[in-house]
Amino acid sequence: MADSETRGLSRFVPIIGWLPKYDRSMLRGDVLAGLAVTAMIVPKDLGYAGIAGVPVQNGLYAAAAGALVYALFCTSRHISTGPSSSLAAVAGGAVLVAGVGGPKAAELVAAITLVTGGLFLLLAILRMGWIARFLSRAVVTGFLAGAAVDVVIGELPKLTGTKTTGENAWRELGSWIRGLGGIHWTTLLIGLLALGLILGLRFFAPRVPGALVLVVSGLLATWIFDLGTHGVALVGHVPRGLPAPTLPDAAVFQQHWSTIIAASVGLLLIGFSQTAGDARTFAVRHRYRIDINQESVAQGMANAASGVFRGMPVSTSLSASSLNESAGARSPMASLATGGFVILTLVALAPLFSQLPKAVLGAIIIDAVVFGMIDLGELRRLYRVKRFDFWIAAAAIIATLSAGVLSGVVIGIALSLIWLVYVSTAPPIPELGREPGTQVFRDLSENDGDETFPGIVVVRLDGGLFFASGDAVEERIRALTAQNGDGPVHAVVLDLEGVNLVDSQGAAKLSEIFDYTESIDVSLRLARIKPSAATVLAKDGVLDHFGSERVHGNVYRAVEAQLAADRNGHH
Repeated sequence: MADSETRGLSRFVPIIGWLPKYDRSMLRGDVLAGLAVTAMIVPKDLGYAGIAGVPVQNGLYAAAAGALVYALFCTSRHISTGPSSSLAAVAGGAVLVAGVGGPKAAELVAAITLVTGGLFLLLAILRMGWIARFLSRAVVTGFLAGAAVDVVIGELPKLTGTKTTGENAWRELGSWIRGLGGIHWTTLLIGLLALGLILGLRFFAPRVPGALVLVVSGLLATWIFDLGTHGVALVGHVPRGLPAPTLPDAAVFQQHWSTIIAASVGLLLIGFSQTAGDARTFAVRHRYRIDINQESVAQGMANAASGVFRGMPVSTSLSASSLNESAGARSPMASLATGGFVILTLVALAPLFSQLPKAVLGAIIIDAVVFGMIDLGELRRLYRVKRFDFWIAAAAIIATLSAGVLSGVVIGIALSLIWLVYVSTAPPIPELGREPGTQVFRDLSENDGDETFPGIVVVRLDGGLFFASGDAVEERIRALTAQNGDGPVHAVVLDLEGVNLVDSQGAAKLSEIFDYTESIDVSLRLARIKPSAATVLAKDGVLDHFGSERVHGNVYRAVEAQLAADRNGHH
């Protein structure tokens, strides 16, 4: 193969470029990191499969396929790719909406994973990573917290050995409380001990892999006390080995296409925002470059492989990636090692997991989602910094608990778009005053001692002047010219420093506002128009409409010109 062909192919499959030049002195660190990550993720992935409503081994199929295939296509040296609590919650929500179970649930989740992979690849091909920005951080924070609570409520029966029913989290919780009369006390004891152990390790020995300790302890307890004969529910049959690659049945796509699309879009938005943020964090810390587009390709191929091997959705895991980094990973070889060790686990140890008490698995899941998906610090920050964002997050939490995780994704996207529309249609237009002894004009609400001028109002538009915001600007100026608190207003200075975008409708609206102010004998002046905005306004004849004497280089000159006009007896 010619060098140019190799270079071209290595852009799409980066391992072709780095593997021949791999420094073998890094192998020990990469392999040890892979082993450490495997010890951390295997027990968690059993739990994530439970959240998604698929057999526990499917979580390991996803972990192996995701880690191996991601390593072939990635540009990050530290990212660990596999199932996560948030992705599992979305997949599980889709299973509930579709009302399927057993093999059909596994097939549905595999179909969702395949479509998610395809969407990641489409995102990379069309270079549309910006689409993930439409999911606001406040909405994501609320959705994840709501999904975590939903998952915890779903796991409570495992800890008490009882059954629950209900279409949403509230009803399921009520059903669980009503069924507490039938508690299986041995199961409850195991569940409480498991929760106590994993939480104790998290707070008092955080470096110890709590989930791994819990799995080993649960298996030992089953063996020593023969828990199965005492009525304690166990995970049940876990097959040894690897699945054959197969595509989901076409009937799954036909019967559940709307559920698959809704889940896949949600998984794409959540997965892409995690991947992009985490990959950049590690690249900056270790001073190397990543290609976000190629990372989308890597995640797309990892999900496609997971879907083909009956897995579940995969994405970046920040906790696993951080462990990967601290354990000595220096290249994607660590991800290959992780995938290899997971395969070894499936081949050699899988049947052992059949003896794991479901209460122990429930404790692992509860720990994972509470500490992996509920960000109390961010909720507190939203409440302190921007109360509206906090209420958006709270609405996302309530929507997810009331309508289900999958509907929560759809509602979350809708809330983000509503928030975007609100911000676009109601830009800040603060009133300005002059800092004493200077030519600087600034926000009066933050500097109430600043100088104002009788009859002259200065305002600044902080945002674009376009179809969505034009009416807000007109309403603001109409309100200002109607006020008589400090005497009638005879002049308005509109500071356009914050305006980067003007469209044809925005330009037309500015002409309308000018005509309105003229009709009520108020002088309207413009200041600090940026070149990009001035070009549009000039093409539409708006600047000619105002006249050069009403357009100024800064606010100070506009106010001085108005004061001079007032002294000369005309506006």
